[in-house]
Amino acid sequence: MPTDIRVTGYQTFTAFGAGAGVLRDHVFSGRSAFAPVERFDTGPFRNAYGATHGGRGTPPRQLETILDCARGALAAAKLDPAAVDGRRAAVLIGTQGDFTGIHHFWQDTAADRDPDPADTHRSFAGGIPAAVAGALGFTGPGLAFINACVASANAVIHACRLIAAGQADVAVVGGVYLVDEEQFAKFDSGRTFAKDGRLRPFARGRSGMLLGDGAAALVLESEEHALRRGARSLARIPGFGMAADAHHVVQPHPKGLGMSRAIGRALDRAAVAPEEIPYVNAHGTGTRLNDPAETAGLHAAFGAHAPRLMVSSTKSMTGHMLEATGAVELVISLMALESQTVPPTAGFDEPDPECDLDYVPNEPRQAELRRVLSLNAGFGGLNTAIILEQL
Repeated sequence: MPTDIRVTGYQTFTAFGAGAGVLRDHVFSGRSAFAPVERFDTGPFRNAYGATHGGRGTPPRQLETILDCARGALAAAKLDPAAVDGRRAAVLIGTQGDFTGIHHFWQDTAADRDPDPADTHRSFAGGIPAAVAGALGFTGPGLAFINACVASANAVIHACRLIAAGQADVAVVGGVYLVDEEQFAKFDSGRTFAKDGRLRPFARGRSGMLLGDGAAALVLESEEHALRRGARSLARIPGFGMAADAHHVVQPHPKGLGMSRAIGRALDRAAVAPEEIPYVNAHGTGTRLNDPAETAGLHAAFGAHAPRLMVSSTKSMTGHMLEATGAVELVISLMALESQTVPPTAGFDEPDPECDLDYVPNEPRQAELRRVLSLNAGFGGLNTAIILEQL
């Protein structure tokens, strides 16, 4: 049976800057944010490019960034945290923790200053949702999701389950990742980055991914809670699915079996036929292995309808935002519903025979959208699918 979880507000931060408006302006016009990273010295690495906000100097902090997004999402939902029964309000965040906090702690210690214990506490992943919940006065379930590229998508799905089970009325969900030297070094050593500093999902000649700053928070409410307070609902989440490939620790199943199962479960839960999905916001990392595997998974899940799907990868503009990517891309999918516009896949120079769907190359497209599907995948063969539907 379909769930009826309402989305009533959202806010984002990306390499384009703070606010959902600037994200919408850039992504729906096909403008990418990639440039040489100045946040740290990229000299030791093979790649120097990413999608980061700001140049040299102190980078933004993950906690402050996601807390700003949470407050912005609540303001957009016209929901005063003080008016919420905090015991029935959840905070679920995808994050790897705020490692700048631990750096501040050790800098203070080395300089013989009294360190702030909060810097150490907030450096751990669980400290992020705890601090956000404390700032908002929410005392319901609080969870950190750390499973990388599906972390914030899992946060959304778990929040939907909590609300559907009657364990929460409101959930602030999302994710945050800001490009840091440690993760940059790991992906660079794995030769995962695009060789030419261009992320070209699904296109011939693609050579890898690029990282990007990202944070997003969404306010989810039960239908009853939203209606009781007279909230304007932006969309509903009727279905979602998760599945594992059980294939390889970092490579997707070449036939996209886990992805197709996640899609099938989302469709079944929403009681929606494949033909009722016109647009898919793909995971689309621009890597040699991901894109044909995801294409195969879409063929398996949608069958004869697959060639009629519009599919785009907005990572071609934002970069891969790791723990934040599911939440940011769900917001972009919601923007597509709101504007009845499909965002493009930027950097699409030449088709690849292995990727044979309609990837909305380089230019946005007006379309009649009642429902959209957002997909994400992660290391360990993890896959998520979330359906958004107009009310």
